[in-house]
Amino acid sequence: MGDENEVVPAWARRSAGESRVAASVAVLVVIGLQWVLPDRLTMRPGVLIPGLALVLLVVLIVANPVRIDREARWLRWAGLTLSGLLSVTTVWSAYRLVEGLIDGKLSDSPGVLLSSGAEVWLTNVLVFALWYWEFDRGGPAARAHGRKKHPDLLFPQMQLGKLADRNWEPEFVDYLYLAFTNATAFSPTDVMPLSRWAKMMMAVQAGISFVTGILVIARAVNVLK
Repeated sequence: MGDENEVVPAWARRSAGESRVAASVAVLVVIGLQWVLPDRLTMRPGVLIPGLALVLLVVLIVANPVRIDREARWLRWAGLTLSGLLSVTTVWSAYRLVEGLIDGKLSDSPGVLLSSGAEVWLTNVLVFALWYWEFDRGGPAARAHGRKKHPDLLFPQMQLGKLADRNWEPEFVDYLYLAFTNATAFSPTDVMPLSRWAKMMMAVQAGISFVTGILVIARAVNVLK
């Protein structure tokens, strides 16, 4: 095992599994953002989906309290359902924001428009980070067991050979960085999508970020005039 660890990088072999803290904090931030958004940008009743998401998060934490290494079909579906619920609220908020900006129903001050747009944009980044994290090579538990050798997302450390730390493996913060750069550059930067699902997901995220950002800024400038 020692020789294997020296030759095979951590991302390509079985490992202890990553900590749940970062992903859990991201989920809590998304839930918090949904609660502070204006009522017209959230689904009714406002506590339903955030409440369900919070329950699922608690279940996942109890099942994998420290490191994510337990594989079970119901846990996998619980994680995907959690990301799906957060995605529904994010899409709804983005839709309501864009609709209000186009038809002029959002006549708030530039500060309120920009803050609401920033909250929707940040939610978009966090939710897509969760999706990249959940799907890449079968999810965090599958990555911990080294189930899938071919990556869906190619990180720079996977190509650097001896220049990269052999103990490096992608964790949630790496997927958050991917989601952030994709939302700001509207294209891949240093992380390359290899799978078709990754390419399409990155395209959808970039599209949402682009439309939301352009409309919010344009509307805020118009209100200032």
